[in-house]
Amino acid sequence: MTRTSLRRSTLSLLVLAAASILPLSGCFPLMAGGAAVTASVASDRRTTGAIVDDEGIEWKVSDKIARQLGDRVHISVTSYNRIVLLTGEAPREENRALAERLARETENVRDVVNEIQIASPSSLGSRMNDANITAQVKARFVNQSQGAFAPNHVKVVTENGVVYLMGLVTRREADAATQIARTTSGVRKVVRVFEYIPEEEARRLDRQGAEPKAPPKNGP
Repeated sequence: MTRTSLRRSTLSLLVLAAASILPLSGCFPLMAGGAAVTASVASDRRTTGAIVDDEGIEWKVSDKIARQLGDRVHISVTSYNRIVLLTGEAPREENRALAERLARETENVRDVVNEIQIASPSSLGSRMNDANITAQVKARFVNQSQGAFAPNHVKVVTENGVVYLMGLVTRREADAATQIARTTSGVRKVVRVFEYIPEEEARRLDRQGAEPKAPPKNGP
């Protein structure tokens, strides 16, 4: 079985697992259709293990923060290649520090970038505006005329008008994505949380993601 086939099979199992758990707990977000998930995973530069870990890390850290801090804070947890980005608001410095400690103590977390602001939780209107900015940035990534980078290689998170960009990218790709994000309406600032890789490594990872699926075996 090729690396791509293994990744597709693993994520298919994850989709089924999440679907079976969702009606019971309500803790998992609704996932995209199988075809969309397969296409995204096949071209992802992360390993299958990292993708699986990122999903688990986000859920575990969010659950820990909710249990410890409740509605006193508004903290979003984003994990990419096992690096955790914490964004949002907390009323006290000790709340901010606790959220970071909970994230760092979580299994498989490599590092934590703490961007939590000391402030009251943001309003619903502010969060809706952030969601709109994220959608605009992603749309502009897709519609870029130069094709400087693949849109699914850059993860976009927005908090209070500040756009955070994550991903395994080259310096050239990072610069192109940053330029698009910073010129999007409503964006106050862009923070790069990228992991940088050489151009040769990027091409190697992309070739692996483009490997054709192995043909099915005949017989038992």
